[in-house]
Amino acid sequence: MVMDRAYEGDETRQLLLSLELAPVVPPNPRRLNPWEYDRELYKKRNEVERLFRRLKAFRRIFSRFDKLDVMFTAFIHLALIFDALLYLNTP
Repeated sequence: MVMDRAYEGDETRQLLLSLELAPVVPPNPRRLNPWEYDRELYKKRNEVERLFRRLKAFRRIFSRFDKLDVMFTAFIHLALIFDALLYLNTP
């Protein structure tokens, strides 16, 4: 499970380990016994967070205007297509 550095506490890590999930979170630099984590997977967390930020720019998604789940999901797909087209056309 990829987490932000704010969730690097011992209790959260132990809970994930007891659920047989691998926590991917960097340790606090001041820890005496830092642990290893997948740095490449942690970098991808930033990409996902930036995607959510771009999706929230669509007011219809941010405010959840649609009452039907089907319409809301369809507009998310439309926004993702729009985002992909902008990404492909950017030099």
